[in-house]
Amino acid sequence: MTFALIIFLLIATTSCSRVTAAATSSWSLLQSNIGITAMHMQLLPNDRVLIYDRTDFGASNLSLPDGKCRVDPYDYVLKKDCTAHSIEYDVASNSFRPLMVQTDVWCSSGSLMTDGSLIQTGGFNDGDHVVRVFNSCDACDWIEIKSALVKRRWYASNHLLPGGRQIIIGGRRQYNYEFYPKTSTSEKAYSLPFLVQTNDPKLENNLYPFVFLYPDGKLFIFANNRAILFDYSRNKVLRTYPEIPGGDPRNYPSTGSAVLLPMRFREGGVAVIEVLVCGGAPKGAFVNAQNGTFDGALKTCGRIKVSDPNPQWVMETMPLARVMGDMLLLPSGDVLLINGGSAGTAGWEYGRDPVLNPVIYKPDNPLGDRFEVQTASTIPRMYHSTALLIRDGRVLVGGSNPHIYYNFTDVLYPTELRLEAFLPSYLDPHCSGLRPQITPDSQTQFGYGDRVVIRFRVVDRLDPDSVSVTMVSPSFNTHSFSMNQRLLILEGGNTTVIGKSKYQVIVRAPPSSNVAPGRYYLLFVVHRQVPSEGIWVKIS
Repeated sequence: MTFALIIFLLIATTSCSRVTAAATSSWSLLQSNIGITAMHMQLLPNDRVLIYDRTDFGASNLSLPDGKCRVDPYDYVLKKDCTAHSIEYDVASNSFRPLMVQTDVWCSSGSLMTDGSLIQTGGFNDGDHVVRVFNSCDACDWIEIKSALVKRRWYASNHLLPGGRQIIIGGRRQYNYEFYPKTSTSEKAYSLPFLVQTNDPKLENNLYPFVFLYPDGKLFIFANNRAILFDYSRNKVLRTYPEIPGGDPRNYPSTGSAVLLPMRFREGGVAVIEVLVCGGAPKGAFVNAQNGTFDGALKTCGRIKVSDPNPQWVMETMPLARVMGDMLLLPSGDVLLINGGSAGTAGWEYGRDPVLNPVIYKPDNPLGDRFEVQTASTIPRMYHSTALLIRDGRVLVGGSNPHIYYNFTDVLYPTELRLEAFLPSYLDPHCSGLRPQITPDSQTQFGYGDRVVIRFRVVDRLDPDSVSVTMVSPSFNTHSFSMNQRLLILEGGNTTVIGKSKYQVIVRAPPSSNVAPGRYYLLFVVHRQVPSEGIWVKIS
């Protein structure tokens, strides 16, 4: 073997075995102009992404088809608007088509339902009581249901529940929650005093609360700087968690982000439940930004084992301070921190100093060795930016508009219409031989606790002890929080050879709808930290 070949093999092996070095992640520009700014995003089970901003930005850069116009006497900017404020982006063809939304969807929320449709709730102005439905089909468009919500929902958070309904929590000046679909026309909203207790009357630092479904069917809710375990069926707080050390707010407008860390199964149950909250802005930062002083963003993350008898926050320091950053669970089990700024807060013109470098957080590494800085983008992603995992393992990144209207000139951060993709280091070409390819004879539908057979190919030599199967729920992303996001590392993983370079792994499906509400998920085979392209599966 020649010296040059030895060096090449060492480089290839190193870049893949580490799968984390900044030099191996990359970016690609997908679209230079999608016509709207990507304020909200949801991946659909047909590999298309629903993207929308707000209807009262003024005219967008994308016309509605067939001469259509939206006529809205309540709109603050245009009573008649012939431009689109929503698109459907097709990942496979890298193309998009305009959609027509009738009422204002600004700062709304949503959840993918069991049948794969998006139920989107609330917004601003004439949209604050509206429920909108988007189904996955070639010619589908928005269906709007007026007065479907009991309370106005603006900056609320949604979560799909084990029974198939979604809960809608909070929103501006709403210290309550409600469900959709309703079980009757008389169904009401229910008071949630925790949202009063965490509210700053001047700032409302508890908007877009971080909501996660606990494996017993209860909800972990984090708002401002505190958290509770909540039984929504009895309207009862079961547990109050300690305030995050330092006491700084982490929710809008002091916008940090949060994830439920990957859940591992042991004998049908979940071993440990942990939540990670990162970034945000210090106390007083919003008022200071209004007065022209932009405080440095928080550099800390808090991690808590919410399943412990006496849970306590463990604080960690990020390599880069970040406000308005997004946190995404990657199929490898790592956490991606992306987008945002290093000073100021969320809100019109209140953010400064873009953070162009994503950071990978590796939850299984020892404390002090979990963060790895990645390759920088060239596009600032400030207020109203988004990020979303797609099936091939890339992360779709769009948006950024800190202005009340579309504004492209003579501003610090112009309205951003470009759509790009971040490629984590597991997509480096050096890793292609390790990357599994799931074959069509794998199971795509199964029930709770079922034995699931997944078949795949690997070009390079397989390490059977380094194979796992993960399931990721496609999330609704807006304002630095991905609603319904969860990653399950399935129990089992016995891998056998069934042909030339072809293997079979048998795992156990999640045990109940409390752990994995019935819906579509993305399933990945992960080999030596390199995930396959995902396949759509449905559990019910």
